[in-house]
Amino acid sequence: MNEDQAVSALGALAHAQRLRVFRALVVAGHGGLTPSLMADQLGVARNALSFHLKELAHAGLVSIEQLGRNLIYRADFTQMNGLLGYLTEHCCEGAPCEASDARCHDADVQRN
Repeated sequence: MNEDQAVSALGALAHAQRLRVFRALVVAGHGGLTPSLMADQLGVARNALSFHLKELAHAGLVSIEQLGRNLIYRADFTQMNGLLGYLTEHCCEGAPCEASDARCHDADVQRN
């Protein structure tokens, strides 16, 4: 993932409703969700949901599949992992660690 893609993805997620939609798709996993099911689950008007799904798709965070008369939306886990990788690429000065690793947090405290 490059910087422009990361900015696009973060911009799409920087809206509360789009973040909720994306998280619902992540929870749904590879099976995805139809817009009507998402609208019901999230209590969102379908026209508003359509706008948010379009923004997420434009940022590459969701994929769309026509299945019969239904559209199935899925979180694009490759893009999601690419964004996470981009954000954490140089974590802990290149030392292997996880965000929850105390060594990372201790190093951050010592630097500040």
